[in-house]
Amino acid sequence: MAYDKFTVLTSTAVPLPIENVDTDQIIPARFLKATERKGFGDNLFRDWRYNSDDTPKQDFVLNNPIYSGKILVAGKNFGSGSSREHAAWAIYDYGFRCVISSFFADIFKGNSLNIGILPVTVSADFLDKIFKAIEADPKTEITVDLPSQTVTIQATGERESFEINGYKKHNMMNGFDDIDYLQAMKNEIAAFAETTPY
Repeated sequence: MAYDKFTVLTSTAVPLPIENVDTDQIIPARFLKATERKGFGDNLFRDWRYNSDDTPKQDFVLNNPIYSGKILVAGKNFGSGSSREHAAWAIYDYGFRCVISSFFADIFKGNSLNIGILPVTVSADFLDKIFKAIEADPKTEITVDLPSQTVTIQATGERESFEINGYKKHNMMNGFDDIDYLQAMKNEIAAFAETTPY
């Protein structure tokens, strides 16, 4: 399934300074019955966002109108726990296109890259600077530049580089999943097949 191309994203951000957020907290297990990637955003952080009577919890950040944007800034060890790809689906379906943290669980990181969410790993010090910038001004913007692999806090100009696998970077910039990547190479594959003896 193709997704939007990711090159440079400048956006306000939603702060979630909680460490060790696992996939069951991102999308509780009772919402995993659907097999399509639609509708999961409604239940993103469901038990943190809503009371048992489905009324919003006013103290949770996603229910606070002063915070918005396509970037989620999360505490260390984001996406741990079960390998469910629904967690990445929920984040994407809600509208986030990038998650910034100082550490991601490997499986969550892979699932995110496969569907068009860019997980950006920064140092603990730089993550703290981002949180402080958002606390000082919820409208502060963060620029995530995938081609140059940098994150910039627009209010201060502070910048840090991040790493990404070259194959995943290519796919993100072209809006490809693994199948799209192969389809884009079908002419080269056919030419190779014609010139390669069996």
